[in-house]
Amino acid sequence: MMDVLTYAWLGKPIWMWIGFHALVAGLLAFDLGLLHRDRNHEIGVKESLLLTAFYFGLGLAFGGWIWWYIGPQAAQEYVTGLVIEKSLSMDNVFVIAVILTALGIPRAAQHRVLVWGILAAVLLRGLMIGLGAALVNEAHWVLSIFAAFLIYAGLKMLLSREQEEGDIRDSAMVRFLQRWLRVTPELHGQRFLVRKTDPKTGRLATFLTPMAFALVLVNAADVLFAVDSVPAIFAITTDTYIVYTSNIFAILGLRALYFALAAMVDRFAYLKTALALILIFIGAKIVVADTFELVHVPAWVSLVVTLVLLVGGVAYSLWRTRAGAVRDAEAGEEHRAQIGGRA
Repeated sequence: MMDVLTYAWLGKPIWMWIGFHALVAGLLAFDLGLLHRDRNHEIGVKESLLLTAFYFGLGLAFGGWIWWYIGPQAAQEYVTGLVIEKSLSMDNVFVIAVILTALGIPRAAQHRVLVWGILAAVLLRGLMIGLGAALVNEAHWVLSIFAAFLIYAGLKMLLSREQEEGDIRDSAMVRFLQRWLRVTPELHGQRFLVRKTDPKTGRLATFLTPMAFALVLVNAADVLFAVDSVPAIFAITTDTYIVYTSNIFAILGLRALYFALAAMVDRFAYLKTALALILIFIGAKIVVADTFELVHVPAWVSLVVTLVLLVGGVAYSLWRTRAGAVRDAEAGEEHRAQIGGRA
């Protein structure tokens, strides 16, 4: 038995993979079984920030274990990957917020969609990372293709306009899914599937509820964002274990981060610019450091640049939107005062 556990798989002993997945399973069970047994519980901004800090702190603690067991270089690559994946996931959060709002999913039910979305995302990311690792190991020049794609994605993000909620409902993907899937127009509690009479055939059939439809779109959005984020982490390291664990820890904290960012989405108007610059920087790093081998860029440099761009984008967004936030707060106070006066 011990020989099996020490057998190397994708560059690391099997016990390391089993141990990590046991940790992830325990976290999800703790989250679902203890923290959110009440399906009608709405996660507020404060609880969201506390959960985000918990998951991010746990991710950093795992990085400390990597430092102790594997070495400082691997730990630097892991933390850099974690920060980059967490940064890029912020844009995904805003798209998810648009999807859930457009489909009319109540805040109390959004947690259920996000949890199942995370479970699917873990499987999808695992498949994509495994494919990426196989490509990089077989042909190192694939990294140059990753670099070109990241630079293209970053430039496209810089030049693209913000997507409105109506664009989600009228998008080609939504129209395609609605054409081929049976979807009820109304919610059925927090159920994903219901049995009802099909008006076309007059027979009982299984229908997706808007909850399930939202889950499909959230998973589709995660796949699209993974196309950017997976090449980005391979630009930092080709160690499959580091790539996978940093990705999964970033995903685990995504649900917690959602409720804080979704409540303040209008305050992060310029964050997309920072994320675009991060993608362009990572792509340029591959070109300079790996393709042409002109300059060696240590992992800590990538980490510092990513943090500076991310913090700068957040700070600039909050500064530029402060006047609107003050007006909204004053309008809220005035509205509450009017209600109190009528009472």
